[in-house]
Amino acid sequence: MIPVNEPKIPENAVKYITDAISSGWISSSGKYMEEFESAFAKYVGTKYATTCSNGTVALQLALASLGIKEGDEVIIPDLTIISCALACVYLGAKPVVVDVERNTFGIDVSKIEEKVTPRTKAIMPVHLYGQCCNMDPILSLAKKYSLYVIEDAAEAIGAEYKGKKAGSFGNIGSFSLYANKLVTCGEGGILTMNDGGLYERAKSLKNLAHSRDKRFWHEEIGYNFRMTNMQAALALSSLEEASESLRHKQEMAKWYNTGLKGVRGLTLPETASYNNVHSYWMYAVVVEDNFGISRDDLMHRLKDEFGIDTRSFFYPINEQPCLKRYFGKDASVYPVSKDLSERGLYLPSGLDITKSQVDEVISSVRAISQSGFGC
Repeated sequence: MIPVNEPKIPENAVKYITDAISSGWISSSGKYMEEFESAFAKYVGTKYATTCSNGTVALQLALASLGIKEGDEVIIPDLTIISCALACVYLGAKPVVVDVERNTFGIDVSKIEEKVTPRTKAIMPVHLYGQCCNMDPILSLAKKYSLYVIEDAAEAIGAEYKGKKAGSFGNIGSFSLYANKLVTCGEGGILTMNDGGLYERAKSLKNLAHSRDKRFWHEEIGYNFRMTNMQAALALSSLEEASESLRHKQEMAKWYNTGLKGVRGLTLPETASYNNVHSYWMYAVVVEDNFGISRDDLMHRLKDEFGIDTRSFFYPINEQPCLKRYFGKDASVYPVSKDLSERGLYLPSGLDITKSQVDEVISSVRAISQSGFGC
């Protein structure tokens, strides 16, 4: 069996975690917390970073820190993980969806402005599957309408747009440190920013919002979104290998690009024209009509006949049953998102994947393609 994603345990992981335990600092304070936050901010290129318990609450904490509240609207792409919408809903805000670009999977910047209303407070571009959105037009729109920008860079650690890393453009960058991410601690999240006041507010809100002058006195509603020092120890060991891990992901993409080139009906990922460094968090492909069988049939055959695991793209946000009240009968308005969700899949792309495993995936895809359909 070739898994779709297998975590890589960093070389210093056991050493750092053991040290954290031995120090007695096993909760949300300790040297690894401070070292990891400082090192991650430096890696991304921002002044500050603060950890939290996972990527979903990272988005909620980002919005809460910016003052997003009930009745506000936040523009998000229709093709993304549900966490982006839930972060808005948890605060009483309304997620407003925009269709995506077919070649990059990112939010379609040409369709954002038509969704701006007097209630709009923020735009949340999502750097899906490791590729940055086209940030310049987004930042220009945000400036024009005085909107906040929260970058969901959960899947784009190491990715770059015009020489700057994902998570360094907006008011806040939001990252997941889940087990399948380039930098991981199993479960965890982290926010990046350049505004010191925003940094202090995020730190306060994630730690129950104690009064600055009187501990255990709370003048506003806070959250328990803290990460532990042991998790930070693992995250730091993972961050130390981030450059090596990114190179491996990009090498993996080259293997796939070479091996799958010319397969009829299979659209391979591309790097956008705006000087982008793709991190290839996942090697994502789109199965077109002329491949000969559907995306779902391809996934089933890869697993049943060759023992190769894959994952489909996300379902459109506007079609999620738990969010229907926000969108009504709006589904047909987002044709690109819907089409990609029905055709897209990603192939095994873990940090420990080997050349021989990639070759096996390539030969299996080609075998299915050639079994009566040609390539």
